[in-house]
Amino acid sequence: MPPAPEASACRAWLAEVDRQLASGFRREVDIEHLVRQRAAAVDELVVSAWRHRVGAEEGVALIAVGGYGRGELHPHSDIDVLMLLARTEDESLSARLADFVTFLWDLKLDLGHSVRTLKQCLAAARQDVVVATNLLEMRLLEGPARLYQRLEAGLAPKRMWSGRAYFEAKKNEQLSRHRRFGGTAYNLEPNLKEGPGGLRDIQMVTWVANRHYGAASLHDLVEVGFLEEREYGALIDGQRYLWRLRFALHLLAGRKEDRLLFDLQRALAAEFGYRDARPDNLGVEQFMQRYFRRVMHLERLNERLLQAFDEDILGDRRPARIVALEDGFKVRNGYLEFADEDTLDRRPELIVKLFAVLQQMPELKGVRAGATRQIRRHLDRMDDKFRHDPEVRRIFAGLWRDGRRLPQILERMHRYEVLDRYLPAFRRIVGRMQFDLFHVYTVDQHTLEVLKYVQRFAEGASDPDYPMASEIFARLDKPVLLYLAAFFHDLAKGRGGDHSELGEAEARRFCTDHGFAEGETNLVAWLVRHHLLMSITAQRQDIGDPVVVNRFARSVGDPVYLDYLYLLTLADISGTSPKLWNSWKARLLADLYLLTHAALGRGLENPVQRSERIAAIREESSAALATAGLDRARVSACWEGWPEDYFLRHTADQVIWQTRSILEAGDLDGPLVRIRQAARGGAAELFVHAPNRDGTFATIVDAIGRAGLDIVDARAVNTADGMVIDSFQVLSADGSATLDQAWSDSVCRRLERALNRRSLTLPQRQPRMPQRLVHFQRPPSIALRPDPGGHGTELELICSDRPGLLAQVSAVLLSQQVRIRGARIATFGDRVEDFILISDREDRPLNEARCEQLKTALTEALDPDRTALPRRPAPSGEAAQ
Repeated sequence: MPPAPEASACRAWLAEVDRQLASGFRREVDIEHLVRQRAAAVDELVVSAWRHRVGAEEGVALIAVGGYGRGELHPHSDIDVLMLLARTEDESLSARLADFVTFLWDLKLDLGHSVRTLKQCLAAARQDVVVATNLLEMRLLEGPARLYQRLEAGLAPKRMWSGRAYFEAKKNEQLSRHRRFGGTAYNLEPNLKEGPGGLRDIQMVTWVANRHYGAASLHDLVEVGFLEEREYGALIDGQRYLWRLRFALHLLAGRKEDRLLFDLQRALAAEFGYRDARPDNLGVEQFMQRYFRRVMHLERLNERLLQAFDEDILGDRRPARIVALEDGFKVRNGYLEFADEDTLDRRPELIVKLFAVLQQMPELKGVRAGATRQIRRHLDRMDDKFRHDPEVRRIFAGLWRDGRRLPQILERMHRYEVLDRYLPAFRRIVGRMQFDLFHVYTVDQHTLEVLKYVQRFAEGASDPDYPMASEIFARLDKPVLLYLAAFFHDLAKGRGGDHSELGEAEARRFCTDHGFAEGETNLVAWLVRHHLLMSITAQRQDIGDPVVVNRFARSVGDPVYLDYLYLLTLADISGTSPKLWNSWKARLLADLYLLTHAALGRGLENPVQRSERIAAIREESSAALATAGLDRARVSACWEGWPEDYFLRHTADQVIWQTRSILEAGDLDGPLVRIRQAARGGAAELFVHAPNRDGTFATIVDAIGRAGLDIVDARAVNTADGMVIDSFQVLSADGSATLDQAWSDSVCRRLERALNRRSLTLPQRQPRMPQRLVHFQRPPSIALRPDPGGHGTELELICSDRPGLLAQVSAVLLSQQVRIRGARIATFGDRVEDFILISDREDRPLNEARCEQLKTALTEALDPDRTALPRRPAPSGEAAQ
């Protein structure tokens, strides 16, 4: 029993109760006992406080509602109570009720309360289904039973919210709730109470059962034959699983928390005994995969039961319209079902055939609940014998060859667990996540998203986000091969080893088993093996260099393979995260595609030479500038001292713009900064022409970052006359290439002021780390190797993202007297992959000793615990960009 009603004593008593409950949780005491025990303890406290502060008052009843009304409380759950008045409260009663509420707040209880007359309460319930639902689960704590009974009687279905009206309202409420979570349980930080497959979905079934069928418990639905025993068991087991998670979540957070936040996921995984197995199979990923699989099953069960409710409660009362189909099926009121209850006992292959019928009859509304239950009951028939059945394989391969609405058909197969059973390799990636901010979907969901993007390309409409995709897709001789490659490209993730190689073997085996020709199989297998090749080349290497393009073209070897790979790359990037695709990636991949297509057309034995490209760029630029009224001699004088490397690594359009800007500026005493919008998609461009001073590059990237721009590409050139030409491709923070002109002018002025400072010293403090990135800081991976183009040394830096990272790296390079000549910047959620071309101050590659020294300096500076920029002084003498 709680002590005398002093707040401090009551708080201490409840804290001791919670301590004992936490101890019981860690001893694995039954979770149902724990949540009910806490509710019982709160009952004692609340009732004791009521008796001391309100007293035996006939005109008011204290009623627990919502989860508290069900007698289910977790360590920091809401305590929802209704103070039901027989009549309008008088001044004395108001004061006592206020005192009671204040006391409970003093106890630090998360109290939700309302004070209503019977009339007000019934009116609110009649208007709002949420209020009505809270009251369906009410429980009298103290006060006159007859007042409580009058409220019960007023809430009866005959007086408000009939079973039909209640179900419609709750169904719409659930649809709206699911939409808030993107319609999927697969969220990076899922809500285990409100999200799809969460506790609310289980409660939804209970509420409908109670309202429409008068069921006091879910098991009552089993007894009347509406709910199967295995479905009942799945609901109860799922609820207990989610209760244990929620209990642990409250204990770890020390507050009411229903989201599996990043900063709690690792601790929860450890609490439930998950340990890291491999770098690609972390304990937290195993824990989250189990979570996603459980809630996915609950979401599917909720969907099946709601469909059954829909058919039973909202179904057409007129005689059923039944159309018999050939081969074991019939259509009832527009929904597909099996011919009879025993169909699958005789012909289990119809489990797969059902999806072929759906594909061939798009006019169907869907599948009846009874049919989905039949499938569930026969999933065990989908064993190795079933998978090797030639007829089953023929039917399944036919889905791919038909191609119509393929992503939607496969998604439905996944929902019914047919896809998972038929392809054990797919089952292994179900619910598999990667603990980062880049992969926002689990692997199975990502796979289905990629297929949807392929379908988008197939639809043929003009698409500004993918301007060439539909045209190229229309040229594909066999689109089914692209769909297959999209399905298998990540199927081997999480197994250890290279998932591309393992996936290639899976794809080859599948195609062979399902009757695809050798040439078709080889193409699918090659695409799976090399599905990252194009994105890696475009984002990590300088595709303006003919050597890079020719090397990529040799790897592809065939224009047909190039078409498939280009479309697969677009779909893969876009299906990884809605925020990942942008105009810069679109332009980059399109340029690589066109350059490679030209290289293949020219012949791999006759590649473009660097000298040819340089001469062509110079001639095209010079001619265009002359047409614009700029004298060729003046242009040649401007270019004098510019290294050949400049013309190799810039397009003619860039050379024209930068040269013209410099010449039009005249004898400018100081830096010149210009920004222009993206001319043909891609990114906005910024370039700086300034005296070559120590720290120029680091100062520029620091200023760009502080202006809220993301750098995706950088080129740095030192001219013989002591100047630098630094070029940057930039996007706004939201990924847009369009910059406001007034704001762009302001950025230019700020950059010019920064470069005009007497001393180019960087700030010694880093910008504040966003909370979401804090949980993903890992030690950097640093590699230095000779640049394949022979221009210097390539620095590969893979590390956790943070504000001001490139400025910090630039400052380290400055302190090590290393010159930056170019950079490709790629950010993948919380991870950055930067490829920076560097040299010593004589434009030579770094020797082995310098490489080791630089690697040590970068490792120290990028340690996740370090907060300050390097404090070593910049070198004197010749500038080191």
